[in-house]
Amino acid sequence: MNNLGYTAEENILFKRYSWLFLVSFSFLCVCANCCRLNFSSAIPLMTEEGWTTSQLGIITGIFFWVYAVGQVINGRLSDILGSKKLIVSASVLTGVINIIIGFQNNLTVIAILWGINGIFQSVIWTPGVAALNNWWPGNKLGFATGFAHAFNGLGQGVCALVVSLAFYIIPEYGWKSAFWIPAILPIIAVIPFMIFAKQQPEEIGLRPYTEIDEQKAKREEELKKIKNQRGKIYPYMFLLKMPAFLPWLIMAFFIGIVRYGLLTWIPYYYVDNYGETITSSLSSTFIVPLGMAVGTLVIPWLTDIFCPDNRFMAVIFSGVAATVIVVLFFMVEPGIVAKFLLFFAGFFIYAMNGLMWTFASDVGGRIFSGTASGLLNFASYLGAGCQSAVFGFVLARSNWNSVFLTMAICLVVIVILAVARHKA
Repeated sequence: MNNLGYTAEENILFKRYSWLFLVSFSFLCVCANCCRLNFSSAIPLMTEEGWTTSQLGIITGIFFWVYAVGQVINGRLSDILGSKKLIVSASVLTGVINIIIGFQNNLTVIAILWGINGIFQSVIWTPGVAALNNWWPGNKLGFATGFAHAFNGLGQGVCALVVSLAFYIIPEYGWKSAFWIPAILPIIAVIPFMIFAKQQPEEIGLRPYTEIDEQKAKREEELKKIKNQRGKIYPYMFLLKMPAFLPWLIMAFFIGIVRYGLLTWIPYYYVDNYGETITSSLSSTFIVPLGMAVGTLVIPWLTDIFCPDNRFMAVIFSGVAATVIVVLFFMVEPGIVAKFLLFFAGFFIYAMNGLMWTFASDVGGRIFSGTASGLLNFASYLGAGCQSAVFGFVLARSNWNSVFLTMAICLVVIVILAVARHKA
């Protein structure tokens, strides 16, 4: 087995810390998600305060737009300054801001604070993806990014369960409990990350690993020259000029619409359309993030094996499957079939999202992966922000058929773009 330029003893040490970073970061992502996805879980109870879905949709949109802008900035910052301090600080602050939100009654104040939370949340994922590149070489990146992304997706299900538990433990506080109890998790999870995660091999006395894929190694050398010869802003222009990058940006936008369309509105769909309670709707939709976790682990890993240099075929397959499933879902009532469809909707939609991070690592390597991830996440959360406002508006004036039809159209656009780029 190739030892990445290390001795046998060094390779054992390197692998140990590779896993320590991956597992501690993935666990932190699970917990941090509970402080940004809890808002959508609280929407049904917040509407009982007299606030409309349009108003609450705008607030969730504010978070996504702030988060999107933060991705562009923080992705580049992680390439320049490093990742670990950014991640630790943001994880603590997102918990604190959620606690503060739980004491508010003014919707404008909540909107401002939720926007600030978007800033803190934007400092966690992208810098972490950048640091993963320091520990996982190109032939393992699909697995590593898929593993972290799987936990990121699973965190969305954990959030639904934690919020349900909060409503059970302190029901007298209503929607406020959805912010207080989840806030504890990232503050706790940051402790093992601080202890076990190392930003790069140099921190344990090792030199950077030697990339064994010749094509990726050559690209990294080119990126190093660009880094040394050009300014700190040039990496943005370099990436945007790449033929495959713009299609991925557009696909990321539409993936963001569909992904967060499901996560934000499925709980309310069950409450509004079928009269379920908020706790039962949250527990039933745990199946979506469970499917997401499995899909984003399996599909990117398979592309490492079968199509590491062109992952568009996986996007095409996943997009077609997701389109069919979303169309079928709103035609069935709650039950086993609906849960089966929700699982595979999450599976294929989040698989495409996971491939996005693998692509960012493919094109950015250890040099610009943070910048590439930041740009793609920016596009994804622009889509997430748009869906919040648009779907909230649609629901206030139309019906659920319009929501699911819009999701299906977005998925068709993704497939068309992937087919066009695959044939290029």
